[in-house]
Amino acid sequence: MSHDFQQFELSITKVFEHLRAELAALRTGRASAQVLDPVKVDAYGSKMSVSEVASISVPDPTLLVIKPWDRSLIAAIEKAIAVANLNLSPIVDGEIIRVPVPALTHERRLEMVKLLGQKIEAGKVMVRNVRSETKHQIESQKGEEGVSEDDIERDLSSLEDKVQQHLDKIETLFTDKEKELLTI
Repeated sequence: MSHDFQQFELSITKVFEHLRAELAALRTGRASAQVLDPVKVDAYGSKMSVSEVASISVPDPTLLVIKPWDRSLIAAIEKAIAVANLNLSPIVDGEIIRVPVPALTHERRLEMVKLLGQKIEAGKVMVRNVRSETKHQIESQKGEEGVSEDDIERDLSSLEDKVQQHLDKIETLFTDKEKELLTI
């Protein structure tokens, strides 16, 4: 009998979803709607993301244009972006909000790469935690009927291969994002 890696794959998928969201929030100097993902707008008595209350377009690499579906939210959206600590200055222009995206300085790019490294390391730690849980599940089968020492060894070896593949994928995410951050 061999270990079912379904829970492992499910947990790893969650790790990657979390990591991709974290990396998307790292600004590269090119306008992207994901830059506004961390922004929460006070709307209708709750906190909502900008994309839930407005359409966001990117007419060029240095500008975001936000068009609220409800005009009464313009001030709330402007305030939420201004206080979100994203180094963005929204400008209300009639029924839309223009958000110029300033180019990153070299120092800021290096800070972003450092932050990227921290987020990547956190992702690796999450993968290792999933490995640890799965390894424990595999080893806890010792002595069960129909589970041989060979089965356990094979499953542990398979687990290590899967973990290494995912750590390599994380390394690729790092390399790609680092290149994106350092490209002007």
